[in-house]
Amino acid sequence: MTADPARPEIQQTRGTGCRWLQLAGPALLAVSIGLYALDLTLHLHGVLTDVDLAVYRDAGLVARSAPRQLYSWQQMPGVQFTYPPFAAAFCVVISMLPWGLTAWALLVSSVAALILTVWLMLGALGWERTYRLGTTAAISAAALWIEPVQRTLSTGEIDLLLMLMVVADLAGRGGRWHGVGVGMAAGIKLVALIFIPYLLITRQYRQAGVAVAAFAATVAAGALVFPQASVAWWLRGAFLNASRTGFVGYLANQSLLGLTTRLAGMVPPAAVWVALTALAGAAGLLLAAAVRQRGGLAYGWVVCALTGLVVSPVSWDHHWVWIAPVLAVLTDMAVRAGGKMRAWAWAAAGFVAVVFAAWPGLPRVGGVTLTWGLIWYAPASWSYVGATHAEYHWVGLQLLAGNLYLLTGLILLGAAAVILLSEAAREEAVSPARGRLPATWHWLLGAFWRLG
Repeated sequence: MTADPARPEIQQTRGTGCRWLQLAGPALLAVSIGLYALDLTLHLHGVLTDVDLAVYRDAGLVARSAPRQLYSWQQMPGVQFTYPPFAAAFCVVISMLPWGLTAWALLVSSVAALILTVWLMLGALGWERTYRLGTTAAISAAALWIEPVQRTLSTGEIDLLLMLMVVADLAGRGGRWHGVGVGMAAGIKLVALIFIPYLLITRQYRQAGVAVAAFAATVAAGALVFPQASVAWWLRGAFLNASRTGFVGYLANQSLLGLTTRLAGMVPPAAVWVALTALAGAAGLLLAAAVRQRGGLAYGWVVCALTGLVVSPVSWDHHWVWIAPVLAVLTDMAVRAGGKMRAWAWAAAGFVAVVFAAWPGLPRVGGVTLTWGLIWYAPASWSYVGATHAEYHWVGLQLLAGNLYLLTGLILLGAAAVILLSEAAREEAVSPARGRLPATWHWLLGAFWRLG
């Protein structure tokens, strides 16, 4: 593969270390989708609740009839529209379409987005097409049954589509539109904003500029179509109010703010949370840039995505669909590595799959038949319930289970830092002039590790 000076060179892999994936992958994906289709057939109303899709539809109705009430309207206590005004335009379209058509179209396109995202990740990692197809199928078969993906599909969320927008943009080969996908995704859901400073810190200035311009265009379009709602969202600070969706310590919020709220027994002061977020965000972005420099593009993307999930005020369980690209990266590490590192990489992939798996038969909420992740072993209060919250009273294993996604994300970030520093130290010992991290990066990552 010819190196591009603007992109770290990725050594192409033939996938010789996982030939069984090439043979078993398509069969595994067919079985996985077949089982999901069977589950839909047997438990249609339990598996597909489409509660969030219903919020989109109703928000579209409000945007059409009373747009100035878009951010004061509540579908039920604690359930409000929490997307920028630009996204409300899509909700208007949804409100005009037949419900069944919308629900099934979103379901099918989301499953396709999952598979395409894995395909693009492996392409960015340098996999040849012959081996890429079977491995994409195998990883997608497993990723379909992680809880964040199942929750996205069952509630009618758009996380898989937005993830594809970001990855497709990052995996692009340049051009004048390179960056539009990141900016548009951020204009629909603010969690994608983390990729703009990532592009800046990795010196992808043109793409970052296009992303900023695209995001600004979504803000301008939203203000043009919904001026009163835009004032409420941007100028009156509705976008800063994390509690708009209810209790920020609710179990499903697997973010740093959710963790600190549950541990403190209260929502922490804004200054405390902002300071923690700034430190974690800066460290994570520096780590993502350094990982990109040494490990390749896609490695940096997943570190950036995990950083965004950690520092976002609200990272619902379905936001963690980025674990699917993480599984692709871990598979790539296992194939490329040798000896003990290969065993560790496969073990890490298995660990992540188990932690985030959608386990059937776990406790149900409200009689709804859904697959739930291990985080739901901890008791949870509904996000809009008043004074007393079950999350404030967790002990022992409840604390571990109830924060498991966030803790696993932090472990993955810590492991990336350890591998990065150990490889840099080993290369420096062999040849001080070869393969070294710039001194500033090495010092910053070393300081981050010592503080951790």
